[in-house]
Amino acid sequence: MKLLQSVVVKQVLTDKSKGELQKKYHTSLVQLQKECDQLRFELKKLEKSKKFQQASLKSQFDKEIQNRLEKVKLIEFQLEQLHMLPLGSEIKESEVQALVEIQEGDRWSELIQRKTIVIKDDIVIEIR
Repeated sequence: MKLLQSVVVKQVLTDKSKGELQKKYHTSLVQLQKECDQLRFELKKLEKSKKFQQASLKSQFDKEIQNRLEKVKLIEFQLEQLHMLPLGSEIKESEVQALVEIQEGDRWSELIQRKTIVIKDDIVIEIR
């Protein structure tokens, strides 16, 4: 029988991976800022047309802008944490699903242990 099991993928922090993460975070920040600007522009455009209820329209747009601003704060926090982390630290990158073969006689406690894949500069260096 086969089971699906979650496997954690961790990344060892190197100069290269740290730079890539910083670049990814900065790209996300720029994108979120563009989305906020676009939402503000669309709100002003719709307010001028006066085809919709102003109060509900404004509250909906404000809610969307707030969601993005919260994401900006989270990314800024992640950037701060990234600067403080020493090289060689392991960072959880993602989770993937793995197919695990089980047979009669297997130890259940060993099968259900959380599995981890460790990568360094896009190369698998360890499977725990």
